[in-house]
Amino acid sequence: MMWAIDKRNILYSQKFALWIGLASISMMFAGFLSAYIVRQAAGNWLEFQLPILFTINTAVIALSSFTIHIALNSFRSNKEFLYKFCLILTCLVGVVFVILQYKGWLQLFELGIDLKANPSGSFVYVISGVHVAHVLGGIAALTVALVHAFALPFRSIPKRVNRLEMTVHYWHFVGVVWVILFLFFTFYRY
Repeated sequence: MMWAIDKRNILYSQKFALWIGLASISMMFAGFLSAYIVRQAAGNWLEFQLPILFTINTAVIALSSFTIHIALNSFRSNKEFLYKFCLILTCLVGVVFVILQYKGWLQLFELGIDLKANPSGSFVYVISGVHVAHVLGGIAALTVALVHAFALPFRSIPKRVNRLEMTVHYWHFVGVVWVILFLFFTFYRY
């Protein structure tokens, strides 16, 4: 007896696995923010404003969510040039995000906020650093998507759409996480 494998179920199970992973990452960041709140209440906490580069970076990651969404819609509607262009643009904007994040850390350091001086600075570096690690993972996924875009014949088949949708979901996720972190760092005061 031969078992038939429904390819749609495989595609759905891949997305389900991605969402389980995103839920785990969300719980990790929620734990970080909870630790931030608890540690801040303990005292010895330096209040400071984030450098303007963090605000600019928030706009940068929002732009990248916009461009990757256009890439996905273009792929679905067989607009090959726009799909490839927006995919390249998203990857480049992701790299710009990482570079600006590094420069933002340098500005923090110039303000006297480093990893060792005060727990408040340590939390910002560690939490934003873990976020950058996830952005780098997204850039790796975007790089694979770019390889597929340019190495494979342009065809909007379910398997490729699913793969691109998963990349888009992950990229939107890291964007939303950054916006939440930025708003938390900017507005949360005990």
